[in-house]
This record gives sequence, structure tokens and C-alpha cells, in this order.
Amino acid sequence: MKNLEQTLRPRVEATAADRSLLADEDHASAVEGTVFALDRGTLRVATPPALAGGEWTTHAWVKQAILLYFALRKMETTTLGPFEFHDKIPLKRGYADQGVRIVPPAVVRHGAFLEPGAILMPSYVNIGAWVGAGTMIDTWATVGSCAQIGRDCHLAGGVGIGGVLEPAGARPVIVEDGCFVGSRAIIVEGTWVEREAVIGAGVVLTASTVIIDVTGKEPVEHRGRVPARSVVIPGTRTKKFAAGEYGVPCALIIGTRTESTDRKVSLNAALRDFGVPV
Repeated sequence: MKNLEQTLRPRVEATAADRSLLADEDHASAVEGTVFALDRGTLRVATPPALAGGEWTTHAWVKQAILLYFALRKMETTTLGPFEFHDKIPLKRGYADQGVRIVPPAVVRHGAFLEPGAILMPSYVNIGAWVGAGTMIDTWATVGSCAQIGRDCHLAGGVGIGGVLEPAGARPVIVEDGCFVGSRAIIVEGTWVEREAVIGAGVVLTASTVIIDVTGKEPVEHRGRVPARSVVIPGTRTKKFAAGEYGVPCALIIGTRTESTDRKVSLNAALRDFGVPV
């Protein structure tokens, strides 16, 4: 990634500062090359920390390249069997060579990367996203632009993972390795779900959602980040308004997955243990 950054980044950043450079073949090729590298997995919008407990690094220049790619591309009609599309971004191809299983009518845009062993039921993955090996994107789940989905995850039916393209320096949604996200859960605005967490059905996580750990004697609040191995369900808390007191949505951490349980087995085990619907 370092060599690609040294090669492509200066031209991408120059073009972001002056879009007239898109007319220059050298600068346009840097934009195209960045998106191609994203598609092949040799570049990522965000990279995980080298050491446990560190922060993810968001690469603003890569996001800038995606935005410039939209400006560079022209509208085209694509026909695939009985389906017709009219868009600027081509569809990803070559799944057999990449070792990825795609069930019709799943759609992945060029510029998204799927590691070998990923499985997509009828679903949608947008440009800039990264999906790890052994992860299943279930029926009608959506992985938004630049979202980072780890290995051995399960996004259940109808899950909505939001895209974060602008501002370029903003952290994308991150779901780390081994996570389970229950049906119709929504994770947006750069929320970071740490490794092996279980997100129950219908949970909504935004940058401002209060995530309350209720497992101790006193509540502990988090925002924008779900601690590793947490089991999370929807909740409400009372808030006073001029018209009275009302229940405001929040998320509740009601426990953690046990270290003694195998990760893949504990996805369902945690749900049984805590009575979390999927």
C-alpha cells in the first residue's frame, strides 16, 4: 500500500484541489488507478491499527479519488441478461477467479473489494467498501460506500451499513472481525463496532446514539463505538422535553461473549444466553 500511496497520492490530492486536472491524462489515470487498487484490495479507505487498542487510520486521499472518479466517469448503459443499468460506475466482475460466492441478484460496484470466501446473498455493496473472508452479507443487506466489514462476520437480512464519503477525512463505518449484526439493524455515521460484538435485531447506531453498558452497578455510556465482544440490544431512556418526558432510543450493552466459547458457535450462543432476537 505504501508504494501505491507514494505513486498515486500526490496526483490525486492535486486533482482534488484543482478539478481541471481531470482533463490531464496523467492525473485522470491516478484517479482510475486508485479505484482499481481499491477493487483489487491493494488499497483500502481505512486500515486497522498495527497494535491492539490502536485507532483505525482513514486515508482521505483515497476517498478523494472516489469522489473524483464520479466526476471522471460518464453515464453508460449496461445490460446483464434481462437486467439493464444506467450508471457511471461499472459493476464488479470476475467473482469465480476471486473465490467469492455471489447469489443473484446481488450487486457489487467496481471499487469495492471482497476477500476470497466472502458470500453475498441478494444484497448490495458500494464503491470503496471492503468485505473480509468468510463474511456473509445476507438478503437485502446493504454495505455502504467505504464501509469496512471484517472477516467471519454475518450481516443478517436487511442490515443497513451506511456509507461515509464526505468529508473525506471522516471515519467510515467499521465492523471488525467476527461480529454478528442482527436483522434490520442500522449502523451509520462512522460508528465503529469492535471485534466479535453481537448487535441485536433492530439496533440503530449513529454517531450520536448513546450506547449504555448496563452490566455493572452504574451505567457506562459510549458514543460512536461498541466495545469488543459486547452484546447489544435496542433500548430507550427517558428525556425531558418542554412538552413532557418521553422515551428516546438508545442501545444497551447487556453482556459480553465468553472467551471460552468458540467464536463461530458463540454468535448463536450469545443470542440464546441473553435472549437477543435476530
